Amino acid sequence: MDIKEMIEKVVDSVTKDNSALENFKKDPIATVKSLLGSIDLDNDVISKIVEGVKAKISLDNLSGIAGKIGGLFK
Repeated sequence: MDIKEMIEKVVDSVTKDNSALENFKKDPIATVKSLLGSIDLDNDVISKIVEGVKAKISLDNLSGIAGKIGGLFK
């Protein structure tokens, strides 16, 4: 599994499970390790995954907000 697939897996998990999202907000590194299971990754790779997940979640939130704002002007 490459980094992009790992990011997608974590994003999918935290967006569908509020407790996983809360855990990610509190301790993103531990949450990523937990969600990815027994994959042995160094801290640099885990940090890249955390940043990718944060970016993806932010983009998803922004697009949702933009859709709601756009709906106000119809």
